[in-house]
Amino acid sequence: MDFKQLRALVTVAETGNVTRASALLNIVQPAVSRQLRMLEEDVGAELFDRKRHGMELTEAGKTLVEYARRVLGELDRARAEIRPTKGAIGGIVCVGLLPSTCDLLSSALITAVAQSYPGIRVRIAMGYAGTLQTWLEAGEIDAALLYDPMPTPTIRVKPLLEEGLWVIGLPSSRLRKNKPMPLSQLAGRPLVLPSAPHGLRTLVDHAATLIGLQLNVVAETNAMSVQKSLVLGGHGLTILPTIAVADDLSRGQLAGAPLIEPALQRKIVLATSSTRHTRTPVRCVVAELVRCMHEAVLHGDWRAVRWLGE
Repeated sequence: MDFKQLRALVTVAETGNVTRASALLNIVQPAVSRQLRMLEEDVGAELFDRKRHGMELTEAGKTLVEYARRVLGELDRARAEIRPTKGAIGGIVCVGLLPSTCDLLSSALITAVAQSYPGIRVRIAMGYAGTLQTWLEAGEIDAALLYDPMPTPTIRVKPLLEEGLWVIGLPSSRLRKNKPMPLSQLAGRPLVLPSAPHGLRTLVDHAATLIGLQLNVVAETNAMSVQKSLVLGGHGLTILPTIAVADDLSRGQLAGAPLIEPALQRKIVLATSSTRHTRTPVRCVVAELVRCMHEAVLHGDWRAVRWLGE
């Protein structure tokens, strides 16, 4: 098994066709087919179902492709880091951002890294906290923002900020930022919430149980864009950190009020792997990410938060 065979495997899997793969790899079709055969002989399993209209991965092929992508990704990162301009820091760094933070931080982070470390290429992966933690532990991303995960020996965390959760609705809901709403006042009101086991849903359900409140959940979704869309469509109120709806609040499309009694808060932490060496480019990008977050808090772009970082 070698890198050429793995690249042929991934390319054929993505194109579904040896002809298109050979064009992308700039080698003749028989060579691509030979590399696949050698790879199948090596692992002792068929990797593709060869059908009339293309190539489809077998279960064994799907498994190997997943690992092959990781291997090739690590190789690309190593090449980028080894071959920077003399005296410059270079490499590929993959950062995981939560959906609620992506709009605010992605552009600022790319700009900051480009100005300070032009030899570093940043890849941004968006996902919910559980997904990001899985990617981080698997080595698919280098660092991530998470919602205060349970302690684990595979990742190290640094608390950065604590953000309050708000009730969000249409302007007609008469929610006001200077008029906090007790959680009990949501009794009987239609709610659009993430489905379990999403971290926000767990937090809301726990708080409701503590005060004996039965929530009236009329719709569930794990897509934040759908969550906001349903609220904009008049289907109910929702509960979100203000960063997730900052633009909507500023434009007056949505209104919001802080939740109290109890106050619902989430802690955002920076997570990195404790089992892998933290490369210099990763440390540089992480420092820029933390700086971007702190500036967003200081400038008021990230509201209803308390900064915990140094």
